[in-house]
Amino acid sequence: MYTNNWFFILSILGLIVYPCCTSIKKTAPTKMTEQIFSLPEWAKHANIYEVNIRQYTPEGTFNAFRKHLPRLQKMGVEILWFMPVYPISTTKKKGSLGSYYAVSDFRSTNPKFGTINEFKAIIDEAHKLGMKVILDWVPNHTGWDHVWIKNHPDFYTRNDKGEIIDPLNERGESMGWADVADLNYNNPKLWEAMKNDMLFWVEKYKVDGFRQDMAMLVPLDFWIKTNSALLKNNPNLFLLAESEEHDHINKDCFHAFYAWSLHHTLNDIANGKKTASAIDDWRQNTLTKLQKGLYMHFTTNHDENSWSGSEIERMKDAYKAMAVLTYTLDGIPLVYSGQEEPLVKRLEFFEKDTIPFSTYSNADFYTLLNKTKKENESLWNHPFGGELQRIMKDEHVYAFIRTKGNNQTVTIINLSGQHQKVLADIDYAGTNIFTGNKTTLSKGREFLLSPWQYFILVPNQ
Repeated sequence: MYTNNWFFILSILGLIVYPCCTSIKKTAPTKMTEQIFSLPEWAKHANIYEVNIRQYTPEGTFNAFRKHLPRLQKMGVEILWFMPVYPISTTKKKGSLGSYYAVSDFRSTNPKFGTINEFKAIIDEAHKLGMKVILDWVPNHTGWDHVWIKNHPDFYTRNDKGEIIDPLNERGESMGWADVADLNYNNPKLWEAMKNDMLFWVEKYKVDGFRQDMAMLVPLDFWIKTNSALLKNNPNLFLLAESEEHDHINKDCFHAFYAWSLHHTLNDIANGKKTASAIDDWRQNTLTKLQKGLYMHFTTNHDENSWSGSEIERMKDAYKAMAVLTYTLDGIPLVYSGQEEPLVKRLEFFEKDTIPFSTYSNADFYTLLNKTKKENESLWNHPFGGELQRIMKDEHVYAFIRTKGNNQTVTIINLSGQHQKVLADIDYAGTNIFTGNKTTLSKGREFLLSPWQYFILVPNQ
């Protein structure tokens, strides 16, 4: 979801359970049913690639994007997450094109992108190429000319005058999303309608899962009930939440959620405001609360790029080192449209602003990361991968080893803009994936790291 006050929202997540209109969206507890809930086997080594159809090509269409599928398969992409592909409301529209997240119909596609059959052709071809497709879903609100506004006004939150309102924060103030109408989850009929619209895509178009926008603004009980129904229909769906609410994972609602707090830590490290030790603090404060599931790690996404700056603008010379970290930590990595170029500018959110693809100069970098993750079981996604053990603890160098069976990988990253000397505290012989050189670590051996230098060592072949 787009927002200029996203950081404010994040800052209050630890203090509230449902940050939006809690007085309105109260629901009776729903009894959980016993079920086996785990990451689909097909996603054990998966990565995610976020697709921005509007900005991907000069045409901004499904058919134009479809030509990129073989290239993305060659890059090793496994999950394609499509930003909302649905029609955009014209009422109260922002900019000339409007927000992707102001949906007017959950069962159709944006005519500027193409027909629903043209999108189905993307899904079918992606499947033939061995990739999965997940849809960006918007459960918290709709556009102002959604059919529900007229046919089901009881689906929406109203003020004291009986007027449908845009989403409010916990203080009853507008969140600035004036182009959307807030949905009222006090109404069980809304639950059913929302579930059925998701099932429409699962059953008829064979999508492989959903990324749920602003999932923390919707009652937990809705996710418990609805995602159980989705998985009953297709147990192999992958469910991702834009949230850092641990109950979304611990209570079997989603397989993965956002590592927003780590992302902001990485931005701070890149700008010299924190050191590598802050990552250990994050892991101690967050992973201890996580009973299952995994975080999605990223250096950018559509929100960060448009509202906070490109990864290069925010992380500068550190952006590749941070990308290596997102691929080797025990979570699932995300790459946003254009990072393989790389994408050095902020993309407009409500206007046409084509990604300037030209040289794909970082494509080999991400291809290698995807290949390394897939070929090394220790780097697979939890619970399939190996546990992370810190080594060579240093204030500025983040190093760790992951082990699964006979597969053992070592990651060493200088998270500073200065040269750093470190002492090896393990014995390990492996190959540096970025140079192809065989490298031996010996206890007590000192070595020098250049600013933002990174290694991934894998077993020698």
